[in-house]
Amino acid sequence: MRLNEIQEALREQRIDAWLFFDHHRRDPLAYRILGLDAAGEPTRRWFYLIPAEGEPRGLVHAIEAAVLERLPGEKKRYASWNSLIDGLARMLAGHRKIAMQYSPKCAVPYISMVDAGTVELVRSLGVEVVSSADLVQIFEARWDEKKLASHLEAGRSVDAIRAEAFGLVGERLRSRESITEWELAEFIRRRFAEQGLTTGHGPIVAVNENSADPHYEPQPGGSRQIEPGCVLLIDLWAKLDQPRSVYYDITWTGYCGQAPPEEVLRVFEVVKEARDRAVRRVESAVRGGEDIRGFEVDDAARSYVRQKGYGEYFVHRTGHSIGEEVHGAGANMDNLETHDERRIIPWTCFSVEPGIYLGDFGIRSEVNVFVGDREVKVTGEIQEKLLLV
Repeated sequence: MRLNEIQEALREQRIDAWLFFDHHRRDPLAYRILGLDAAGEPTRRWFYLIPAEGEPRGLVHAIEAAVLERLPGEKKRYASWNSLIDGLARMLAGHRKIAMQYSPKCAVPYISMVDAGTVELVRSLGVEVVSSADLVQIFEARWDEKKLASHLEAGRSVDAIRAEAFGLVGERLRSRESITEWELAEFIRRRFAEQGLTTGHGPIVAVNENSADPHYEPQPGGSRQIEPGCVLLIDLWAKLDQPRSVYYDITWTGYCGQAPPEEVLRVFEVVKEARDRAVRRVESAVRGGEDIRGFEVDDAARSYVRQKGYGEYFVHRTGHSIGEEVHGAGANMDNLETHDERRIIPWTCFSVEPGIYLGDFGIRSEVNVFVGDREVKVTGEIQEKLLLV
């Protein structure tokens, strides 16, 4: 646990303490940030308070007293519900503003790990509960050199496999052999395994009207044939199959043929420009030493899509945080699904992936953007033209 850094961040944000809480491993963020590898499945509530000044302390149930034993500070025990409340009141005494994994109105769902009743309980003891979203971003979403290296290595492999996948479709089309969305997804998964990559699910391989469904995934039965005249969208994400590795997540779109319809070309150009405007907005802010927040990046892409008349067909946020989970706990590029006011901080990474989804096809272009101390870079290959497969 990075205790000194946590306490320094609390002081900078003028928060008296950070209160961690869990029951049945509902909050994976708590375990990762605390470096807590509790054995078994905790079946009783535990609390752990890190103050801005002084020693941390915990509150654990008498029959699971060892759950926090590896963390510093005194641990008090409770058994009855009234002893829990009394112990929590004593723990919080002297503190007025407490951070928890809570998000007002669930504006940031990735942070909303603490149930409403527990927040009510803590507030009833006379403290103000504020969101830990900015703290979580520092200790969960911020990378180090090792994580960046793992991302770049995964990216090289994923980019190569993406090219192989489109190449395989081209070979099948030229030889007039069939291939389905499912078969291509299986090819990608097999290549991931061969290259030492892992992923929880996916990839998305979608043609025509299926590509207009942003989260479509082919199934063994009923997936479409990939044929001449199809729009083909491939969204693939993976990380090294090693501890503490982080994801690389991209989407490329192609057309199966040499003469794509004008509307397909037009939509691709709008999506590409929206993507590039979002990236340029981040680059400009970092160069100028300006704070930039997730919703502002979304605005940069979405305003252009609206200007071109496709606003109603851009139905998801512009991008998401990337970390050890493909959807990480840092700032999202979002002013649609949520109004994400979190600041983009150095050593974090996120996707930029605007999309336009019409009835018979969809186009998305996704890149990963890493923000360093003074630089911004797209970490992999960038699709500049619609692929002709």
